[in-house]
Amino acid sequence: MAIGKISGAVGNASHLGTEMEERICKRLGLAPAPVASQVIQRDRHAHYLSALALIAATLEKIAIEIRHLQRTEVREAEEPFGGEQRGSSAMPHKRNPVISEQVCGLARVVRSNMMAAYEDIALWHERDISHSSVERIILPDSTILVDYMLSKMTALVSQMRVFPQRMLRNLDTTQGLVYSGQLLQDLVEKGMPRDDAYKAVQENAMVAWESESNFRDRVANDPRITKFLTPKELDHTFDLQRQLRNVDKIFDRVFGAHPPGERGIANNA
Repeated sequence: MAIGKISGAVGNASHLGTEMEERICKRLGLAPAPVASQVIQRDRHAHYLSALALIAATLEKIAIEIRHLQRTEVREAEEPFGGEQRGSSAMPHKRNPVISEQVCGLARVVRSNMMAAYEDIALWHERDISHSSVERIILPDSTILVDYMLSKMTALVSQMRVFPQRMLRNLDTTQGLVYSGQLLQDLVEKGMPRDDAYKAVQENAMVAWESESNFRDRVANDPRITKFLTPKELDHTFDLQRQLRNVDKIFDRVFGAHPPGERGIANNA
C-alpha cells in the first residue's frame, strides 16, 4: 500500500519526469508506482481489503467456535463475565457470548467492504474517480473495525474460562464411541482384515449408539474383537492420554517450547 504517483494526468510523467517522482516519493516513504494512469491501480487497495477480510474471517471462525462451546448443553468454555455484567435480558441465568457475536457481525461488514474494493478495480478508461467515494468509507472503516476486532478477541482469549471437567463429561456421554477409530486401527494393526474390522466395530457402535449402552463393554464381549486384542490392549485402545500425547508438541510447534517442568495440556486433562 505504500505506493505513490506524481506522474501527471495520464501517468506518462510528461511534466516532472520520473526522477522527480522517485525523489518525492522517497521523501514521503513511498515507492513510485511502476505504472499508473490518472490513478494508482486499485487492485492494490483490493488486495489490502482482502487481507483485512481474511483476518476478519479467521476471527469469526474462532468466535463461532467459542459461541458453540458456550452453549448450555456444551459449556466447555465461555467468555469472561464481569461482576456487574448483564446476561440475557429475558433469562437472568444465561450468559451470552456478546463479544463473539459482535465479532461475527463485524466480519460480515469487512467482507462486504472487500467486495466493494473489488468493484473499484475496473474504472472507465482506467482513470475515472468512481472509486474515490467508496474508498473514503471502506478503507478507514475496515481498518478500524479489524483493529477493534483483534483487540476484543485478544482480550477474550486471554481471559476465557475453560472447563476441562466438562470436556471429560461430554466425552464420557458417548460411552466410549469416540474411540471407534482407534479400535479400528488397532484391530487392523493386529492382523484383522480391514473390512472385517470395520464391520465388527460399526455393528457394535451402532447398537451402543441406539441403545445408549457402553461401547467398550460391548466390544470387550465380542469374540471377533477379543480374538485380536487382549484386555490390556483394549485398555490401551480406550486410553484418553494416548489421544492427547502429542498435544503439547503441537502447542510447542506453534508457540515455542514451554518452560521445563511446566504442566502440559495433556497432563492437565
